Amino acid sequence: MASEGTGVSELAARYSTALFELADENQALDTVASDLATLKQILAESADLRRLVRSPVISRADQGKAMAAVLDSAGVSDLTKRFIGLVAANRRLFSIDGMIEGFLAELARRRGEVTAQVTSAQPLSDAQRNAVIDALKASIGSKVLVNTSVDPELIGGMIVKFGSRMVDTSVRTKLNKLQLAMKASGGSV
Repeated sequence: MASEGTGVSELAARYSTALFELADENQALDTVASDLATLKQILAESADLRRLVRSPVISRADQGKAMAAVLDSAGVSDLTKRFIGLVAANRRLFSIDGMIEGFLAELARRRGEVTAQVTSAQPLSDAQRNAVIDALKASIGSKVLVNTSVDPELIGGMIVKFGSRMVDTSVRTKLNKLQLAMKASGGSV
């Protein structure tokens, strides 16, 4: 797994690689991926948990106990619990987001999948989501996983990012371009 840079991303890459290899040896890739997706969702929804994993003043033991309680209530596998326990014991929870992303990216790469991030002004319906997936499959030529998010400031349209490419059809961007064109032509906005 290639790291994205230095510091936290290299640390996260080492841990995610170790977890991936361990999960692969135990034939638990799908289970661990599901566990990590659950943990990612819990972290996204809980500001308190995000503060806990990033806090340098909370002891290793307290971080470990808190994470164990969260993981028990989420019903994750023993392998994932032990891994997160090790991460907490080594005071590396601050990098858990990168570890999760690294694991899921490696699993997608191994399966020949491409992950696309789609940001829309309003939540996509199932039909719209399927249309985006079909268009991306036709463009990329491989399996596509779509992560969606909502940003009302886009006003309308969407932004699709996959790999190093980005397609921005948002109304906000179109209005910004129009405003720049008007300024360049000497008109007032």
